[in-house]
Amino acid sequence: MADADIQMLIADIAARARTASRRLAAMTSDQKSRALLAAAAAIREASDAIVAANAEDMAAAEASGLSGALLDRLRLDAGRVEATAAGVEAVARLDDPVGKVIERVERPNGLVLTRVRIPIGVIGIIYESRPNVTADAGALCAMSGNAAILRGGSEAIRSNRAIHAALAKGLEAGGMPADAVQLVPVTDRAAVGAILTAEGAIDMVVPRGGKGLVARVQAEARVPVLAHLDGLNHTFIDRAADPAMARELALNAKMRRTGICGATETLLIDRGFGDPAPVLAALADAGCELRGDAEIQAIEPRALPVECGDWDTEYLDAILSVKLVDGADEAMAHIAAHGSHHTDAIVTGDAGTAERFLAQVDSAIVMWNASTQFADGGEFGLGAEIGISTGRLHARGPVALEGLTTYKWVVRGTGQARP
Repeated sequence: MADADIQMLIADIAARARTASRRLAAMTSDQKSRALLAAAAAIREASDAIVAANAEDMAAAEASGLSGALLDRLRLDAGRVEATAAGVEAVARLDDPVGKVIERVERPNGLVLTRVRIPIGVIGIIYESRPNVTADAGALCAMSGNAAILRGGSEAIRSNRAIHAALAKGLEAGGMPADAVQLVPVTDRAAVGAILTAEGAIDMVVPRGGKGLVARVQAEARVPVLAHLDGLNHTFIDRAADPAMARELALNAKMRRTGICGATETLLIDRGFGDPAPVLAALADAGCELRGDAEIQAIEPRALPVECGDWDTEYLDAILSVKLVDGADEAMAHIAAHGSHHTDAIVTGDAGTAERFLAQVDSAIVMWNASTQFADGGEFGLGAEIGISTGRLHARGPVALEGLTTYKWVVRGTGQARP
């Protein structure tokens, strides 16, 4: 399509979304919940069609040489479709933040002021590879009273269309406006630009994808952006860590799923920790490529030499940078220099060291004695997530219903006039 035609297409989608958002904002929690439960049922009914569409996407992606990490994100089977439907159900059962009073103040002149949560309005989500985002983002936006405009990547277009068709069918059958969740029907890159410059028509954009996508969004957007940067996550094994726990958590944090943003990419080990060899051996035995300096290679001969750029690389693969450090202070300094403020964890039996780490590491999620793979909205009890915000404004960490709201002041008087 010509760029002018795409601009008109996005303008039309955004206008219809704005109309739908007004209806969504007026719906009750029960009405939204019923519509989402109907959408979950529709996704289950369409499972075979969704898996078949995904098989076509997978074949095309493999032929084009898509990386293993992205193929894992793209892949759907009956189990993953069921998990997607269950995620929509979980969102339907969450507490609705819309209408909640955040603060109530009565002024000396009798005015009663309340700060009340309201939807943001129209939200654009630009994402790559993960077709489940179509359902997750659509459900979270709808439950929080926002209209969603979804623009998925070309590699998942068939899967996204199949999931969206089921989602939209269920939402409309459940009483939501047909334009509550719209999928941009074209994969032209110009559609991304049209969304990013739709100032006044779209209220917020959420990018979910690789560094290139996020960089483009941040560079070109004239619409507010809720950014999700790299998952350059660290696990630090302190000298007071339990050896068995350290081995288990390091293995899980890296190898459970290597292609997700919660995977650990750098392992830091205190030189005072008893014996790092079993930890590194367990990782190497599991098929993880270790990269370290001469100290690390002396402990685990299978480790390859580390390069400077490795400390700043989100591998999204079975590759792990490893470094010995002199205590928590050096570990935190390394995280500050190389981390992306996403998720960082400490393994230790020393509560004092742990609390210092939790207080001083400036990341959206900090953990003590837990795998970084828990960095997920579902695991946080949020039902799903629209992304993990690594910024400092508006929302941080897994963004779900509350993060998709803003607020307004409501003032109730009895005839007060300002002197």
